[in-house]
Amino acid sequence: MNAFAKKTSLLSGLLIFSLVSFSQCDILNRVSPDGSMQYYMAPVNFYWTKVKSLSGCIVTDKESYFLELLPVPFPKEPAGRKLKDELELKLSNGTICKLEHFDTRYIQKDTVMEMMYLISKQDIESLLTLEVSEARINMKGEEGTRNYVFKLHKAALKEQLECFLKEEKK
Repeated sequence: MNAFAKKTSLLSGLLIFSLVSFSQCDILNRVSPDGSMQYYMAPVNFYWTKVKSLSGCIVTDKESYFLELLPVPFPKEPAGRKLKDELELKLSNGTICKLEHFDTRYIQKDTVMEMMYLISKQDIESLLTLEVSEARINMKGEEGTRNYVFKLHKAALKEQLECFLKEEKK
């Protein structure tokens, strides 16, 4: 029985290790409002409390890469469309990476607001090698800048970019 328990433990450990080591690159696609095809992965949670949350993912049209963020709570439609400031990402080495605002959309009949930021070619290298530790979004108005210190999935953007680039090379 002791040998059986050892073998079971070893196999369980190897299975868990393989699942963690080889994360899946499930690339999804959708047609954007302008008719172009977008490729993305399921959004992951970066920050979550009872009051606010932030989730997001990498999106590409096979020419450019974007960071899609879903902040909660978000301003109602007229005010939210005015949010056009750069996004500041604090990386694990302490540097700040600024992404240019690309688009703000309300989807599912105004129940979700998605903000898209363009990832420049220079920033791709940084995001491929470093984790993101914080995001700062200027929500304007009374609230001002909202800081999200990433508690979850700090390496998710890095992993998603790696998946897209690996898929692109195929």
